[in-house]
Amino acid sequence: MTPKRFTNPFHGVMDMITEMNRVSDAMASIETGHAGHRERGYADAWSPPTDILARGADLIIRCEVPGVYEEDVSVSLSHGVLTISGERRRDEEGTVVHYSSERFMGAFRREIGLPDGIAESDIEADYGEGLLEVVVRGAANAAAPKRISVARRKRRS
Repeated sequence: MTPKRFTNPFHGVMDMITEMNRVSDAMASIETGHAGHRERGYADAWSPPTDILARGADLIIRCEVPGVYEEDVSVSLSHGVLTISGERRRDEEGTVVHYSSERFMGAFRREIGLPDGIAESDIEADYGEGLLEVVVRGAANAAAPKRISVARRKRRS
C-alpha cells in the first residue's frame, strides 16, 4: 500500500507571506545597506522576476535567473502547480570582505498555478543567458474558472 500524500493547505497563503517577507527584507536592506547579506532557504526563498504571457495557444513563462548555472535550476509539475526552483551560489573563493552585496544568493522558488488538464508532456523548458523560458502548450486557451454561487447560511437556533 502506498503512503497517503498530503498537500499543504496553506499553499497560497505561504506564497503571499514569502513575497511579503521578501518585500520587507528589501525595504530593510535599503535602510541598513545589507541587501542580499544572508543566505536564504526555501522558507524565505527569493522569487526571480517573472513574465507570464500568451503566444498563440501556448502559455510562456520567463524567469530572470542570471548567475545561476543550468544544473542549479529545476522545473517541476505537481497537482497543477508549476514550480521553478534553484540556487544562486557564491563563487568567490578566498574572498574575505564584501564591500557591497546587493544580489540575492541562495535558494529561490516560484510557484505558478496552471489550468486543469495540463500534463508534464505539455511542458518544455530551456535556459540560456540567464533567462529560463518555460512553454506550456495549450494552456493559454484554458477555460476560465467556473464561478460557484454562495448561498446564505441559515441561522442556527
